[in-house]
Amino acid sequence: MIKGKTAVVTGSTSGIGLAIARAYAREGANVVINGFGDPAAIEAARAGIEAEFGVKARYSGADMAKGDAVVAMIREAEATFGSVDILVNNAGIQYVAPVEDFPADKWEAIIAINLSSAFYAIHAALPGMKARKWGRIINTASAHALVASPYKSAYVAAKHGIAGLTKSVALEAATFGVTVNAICPGYVWTPLVEKQIPDTMGARGLTREQVINDVLLAAQPTKQFVTVDEVAAFAIFLSGDMAKNITGAILPIDGGWTAA
Repeated sequence: MIKGKTAVVTGSTSGIGLAIARAYAREGANVVINGFGDPAAIEAARAGIEAEFGVKARYSGADMAKGDAVVAMIREAEATFGSVDILVNNAGIQYVAPVEDFPADKWEAIIAINLSSAFYAIHAALPGMKARKWGRIINTASAHALVASPYKSAYVAAKHGIAGLTKSVALEAATFGVTVNAICPGYVWTPLVEKQIPDTMGARGLTREQVINDVLLAAQPTKQFVTVDEVAAFAIFLSGDMAKNITGAILPIDGGWTAA
C-alpha cells in the first residue's frame, strides 16, 4: 500500500517528523523532508534514509511560515516524483507566556507555521490525490487540540484549528479515496518540548525537574513520555488499507491525558 508512493513530511529534520519520514521510507516510500537546522546534519539524515532503506529522499528548505513556499514545495515534489500521495503536516513551533505578555510576532509565527502551513499544503496536494482516487493526509496536532494549558494561547488555538481543518477536509475528500486524520500526541521528548522547559520555568517559577515531573508528565497518567517511534507507527497504520475507513478522526496518543 505504501511502497512506491511519495510522502511529504513537513518539519521533519528532527524529532517526530524525522521518525515519521524514516518510517515511510522503511515501508518503501520515497520521501521529502523539510525543516530548518544544521545543513550537515540535514544532509546526513537525508542521505541516511536513502542508504538505509533504498528509496529516494529529497530535502526542501521551504519556510512553513510562507504560503507560497509551502505550495512550491508540493509542486516540486510532484515534479520530482510524479505525485504526492501522503502528506504529513508536522511542522510546528512553540512559545510560552501569559496571554497579556504574549508577543504579537510569536502569535503570528505560531499560527502561520502550526496551522496555515497545513492549509497551504493540503490546498496544493489534495487535487492530485482526488484525481488519483487515493491519498493520505495526516496532521500532527497535539493533546492541545482537545484540551488547553495555560500560557500557550497561540499553540492551543492553532492545534484546535488543526482539528477543525482535519474534520472539514475529511468530509470534502471522503468519496475520493482520501483520508484525513489528526494524530494528537501528548508530551513527546523532542527538541520542541525540551526548548519550552526554560520558558515554563520562568512563567511558573519552577525548577527544570518540577516542570518535567509536575507540569509535563503530570498531564499523562502513564507518567511516561510518548516516543517518536510510537507516533510514527501510528502514522503508518493510518496510511494502510486497514485504516481506509478512518477519516476525520482526532486521535490521541497521550498516555491517557485527555481521558481525564
